[in-house]
Amino acid sequence: MNVLILGCGYTGQRVAERFRARGATVTGTNRSWDLADIRRAVTPGVLVLHSVPPVTNVLEALADAPARVVYLSTTGVYGSAAAVDENTPVEPDTERARLRLEEEQRVTAGPWSWLILRPAAIYGPGRGILWTSRPKVPPGKPAADRKACPTYVSRIHVDDLAAHVEAALLSSITGAYPVADEHPSTPQEIAEFCSQLLNTQVEPRESRSSRRVDGSAIRRLLGITLRYPSYREGLTQQPLPRL
Repeated sequence: MNVLILGCGYTGQRVAERFRARGATVTGTNRSWDLADIRRAVTPGVLVLHSVPPVTNVLEALADAPARVVYLSTTGVYGSAAAVDENTPVEPDTERARLRLEEEQRVTAGPWSWLILRPAAIYGPGRGILWTSRPKVPPGKPAADRKACPTYVSRIHVDDLAAHVEAALLSSITGAYPVADEHPSTPQEIAEFCSQLLNTQVEPRESRSSRRVDGSAIRRLLGITLRYPSYREGLTQQPLPRL
């Protein structure tokens, strides 16, 4: 089995580890790769994880060689939708989201079997909630109004996302699906939990948008059981940073 990971970064490295454990031959690209490098790495029947930002058309380098392409997009393609599931129409309202949607369309137009995964906020060791938490503001400065944080944020632990990708590359399911854990949360809820873990009070980190994401449909289709069904499990089973 040959696997090509376009953009072998935070998530891609974990996907690579999963497939190497299966005995697969895994090739991962980085920012120093160009289209010619990718063409040389492509083999007939290769399974491709595409997680490269849509700045160059890397799909051109694949030709018709892949048997399967899984693209990691973003829930940003849903725009201002406050509740998202597999039936929510896309309505990107930023340039970044529009570019992601255009890349999705290029993937679906290819000669390969495909699946689009749209992850919520990705977190895990060294990235996400704990590492972006801020200590309480110094005395004399007004603390943030915690009641003014009514937004909800959905997340997915990087290891659970990697499990989705592995199963997706080995499946024949097509379509576009949001990916998230089972517990959308407010900034206040997260701040209180991080305060307990770090033994210091941290301020809520405001989100620009509010979006509750239901990723249960793709979990059922792929047979995924989340290792980290909420941020509670995800944060208590990783090293703590120093604030």
